[in-house]
Amino acid sequence: MKELGKVGVLFGGRSAEREVSIMSGTGVLNALKSRGVDAHGFDPAERSLADLAAEKFDRVFIALHGRYGEDGSLQGALEQLGIPYTGSGVMASSVAMDKIFTKKIWLYHALTTPKYAVLNASTDLSKVADQLGLPLIVKPPHEGSTIGITKVTSADVLPAAYQLAAKFDEEVLAEEFIQGRELTVAVLGRGAGAYALPLIEIVAPDGNYDYQNKYFTDDTKYLCPAPIDEALTQEIKTMCEEAYRAVNCEGWARIDVLLRASDNKPFLIEINTSPGMTGHSLVPMAAKAAGMSYEDVCIEILKTARLKTATDSE
Repeated sequence: MKELGKVGVLFGGRSAEREVSIMSGTGVLNALKSRGVDAHGFDPAERSLADLAAEKFDRVFIALHGRYGEDGSLQGALEQLGIPYTGSGVMASSVAMDKIFTKKIWLYHALTTPKYAVLNASTDLSKVADQLGLPLIVKPPHEGSTIGITKVTSADVLPAAYQLAAKFDEEVLAEEFIQGRELTVAVLGRGAGAYALPLIEIVAPDGNYDYQNKYFTDDTKYLCPAPIDEALTQEIKTMCEEAYRAVNCEGWARIDVLLRASDNKPFLIEINTSPGMTGHSLVPMAAKAAGMSYEDVCIEILKTARLKTATDSE
């Protein structure tokens, strides 16, 4: 543990997911301390980059979610400061934070993702339902934790759904609704060595896996490993590993997948490069199914911290 040096756990931040990030970061900080790591909490919303440099951390664990922490901006600052960090680099973080751009990359790599449309103030919303069918999903492409998301079941609701999502993003993502089972897949590692952990199936009350059911209730059921046959499980794992590499992620990430009920076809929904680490979070759950404790997975992720752009970082 001494070889890991002085460690900063970055959590809180200024995004709409601040509350969740504080829960994640507190969990990670306590886990690292319990293993003897010289770990210290640091909230970028309350302290400056000058303070971060002055702390002289040997490495940092990023437990920030959303904007300013998961979108490449902080990663760029850490590169400038020369502080090794967990997770994906500047470009991969930025790409993965943008659900629209992520879709474009996945489609380029022939990976399956739901049909979509990009909405803005000049979009004729009356045509969107015809284009994608109903129901459909409307969400801000740069937010997570189900913030600003609406399931649209009739065309007359579409303007209100757009307005809600537009509070967070100038452009809004409308997406074909996939009726089926909700899965999430954690991926650890880098490049050819990246590997998927056991699949988790999410069974939410009335199929509504919203902010409340994600973080603050015990009504949602999580099945891990997901009760899916071995061949399909391996297909989904391979698909997620390819999706992870396509965006050039590293360290860790979590990919959300929908398994269509009509034909068991998997669809990639989004990728999170700084997943939740709360008591309700899914990466620790998948790691536990693979024989890793919460503390184990925190240490393993921390060990992967590095600078991504320095020539001597390999």
